[in-house]
Amino acid sequence: MERRKGKGFRGSWKPQPSSSSSSSSSSPSPSSYASNSPKTPTRAPANHNRTAPFVKDEQKTLERDEGPSEIPSLIGTCPDMCPERERAHRERLRDLAVFERLNGNPRRTSANLAVKKFCRTISTMNMQALDIRPLPVLQETLEYLFKLMESSEYPFDVVHDFVFDRTRSIRQDLGMQNIINDQVINMYEKMVEFHIISNHKLPSCNGNPNISSLHFLNMEQLVKSLVSLYELYGINRRFNLNNDNEAEFYSFYVLLHLGSDKNSTGESLSLWFQRLGSPIVKTKEMCFARSVFR
Repeated sequence: MERRKGKGFRGSWKPQPSSSSSSSSSSPSPSSYASNSPKTPTRAPANHNRTAPFVKDEQKTLERDEGPSEIPSLIGTCPDMCPERERAHRERLRDLAVFERLNGNPRRTSANLAVKKFCRTISTMNMQALDIRPLPVLQETLEYLFKLMESSEYPFDVVHDFVFDRTRSIRQDLGMQNIINDQVINMYEKMVEFHIISNHKLPSCNGNPNISSLHFLNMEQLVKSLVSLYELYGINRRFNLNNDNEAEFYSFYVLLHLGSDKNSTGESLSLWFQRLGSPIVKTKEMCFARSVFR
């Protein structure tokens, strides 16, 4: 797919505190967002540590792999693709994927091989900044994962299973830091493309008895990734900023629902089109998708 750079604002989005003296319909200006997205990925300082803030119920555990977080954001300081204490823990448990094993040893890994796993439930009581990877490290991790996709050493379904889990972890770290800028949008677009490619390739992996399950889960995360991406586009549009790829990625959502008049949430697609607005609906990408949909 052709890659075109978007034009989102560079900064991290955080909910602004309400004020009794201001109108509830007013919106903060883009200047209220501080930039935290360097153009060239660099390692975060390893000696900087910060304890994660808690929500009201400190015992609460959350499934967190999608979009902006409702919890006060952290500033990640983990300098590696996988936090050191997770690496040590997984070495003890021999919980290392084939791509993470040092010289094939299931008990040994390294900072250059291990990639943080997705965690379905996260306790905010135990979360620390050193457990979270900052944006530059997440960008490097994503690029590393996609290089594995080019490998012919392992069957595609094996590579997919690893990249599938680790990209969910990337989305999780992004959400916990409430980072929203054009670099993050580009990362989400690439992750959506990964799921689209997997959707095409997985059915041909006949040797795996679990391929139907992998295909179903991939479709599920494809839809979730698209919905999160649309949230990022929507935040940009609040400041009259548009991304060059919006129409293309909205058209993917339409094509995913061929043969159905409702989207994945049960909403009528005709209503979904109305909410998009005419600038996107009238693009050549959306016109093509709608013509196929009819």
